Amino acid sequence: MHVKFPPRLLADRRGVAAVEFALIVPVLLLLYFGVVELTQGFMAQERAAHTASTIGDLTAQSTTLDQAELTDIFSLGDTIMYPYPTTSLQMRLSSLTADANDNVSVAWSEAQGMTALGKGSSVSNLPANVINANESVIMAETSYTYTSVFGQILPSPVVFNETYYLRPRASSTVTCTDC
Repeated sequence: MHVKFPPRLLADRRGVAAVEFALIVPVLLLLYFGVVELTQGFMAQERAAHTASTIGDLTAQSTTLDQAELTDIFSLGDTIMYPYPTTSLQMRLSSLTADANDNVSVAWSEAQGMTALGKGSSVSNLPANVINANESVIMAETSYTYTSVFGQILPSPVVFNETYYLRPRASSTVTCTDC
């Protein structure tokens, strides 16, 4: 069976734009939400890096600290991550010292959301020239698990880990009185 359309219907182009729009909208929406997801992920990564840098810098500016001051520094880290949720934010501050033989060990370590390093434990796999013999550095670490709001482009959580090494500024070492 052969259907003949009237010539006036074949020449009618009024619905073409609507059909084209219907075909393009899903692609445009996917592109839009993908850009939003990736941008939010990059911003969360930057905030995690900024958090590690800031808590390390504040610690390196001190000569002595106690646990109450470290708690304040960690709460500042939570503030830096705003408006992202901080339930998955983990932070650790450690003072590392190297002896005359370049053996690096932990002088003290405190953490929020992750395990502190054991006092006196050995530390290896440091980047080259981070610490020299008879010196001290502050190691600031953050780990943040980012979960996308939409979950289309980034369907599973992404973990951002950042580590910063800072030399003490006001003295040769930063001591913690009750760590």
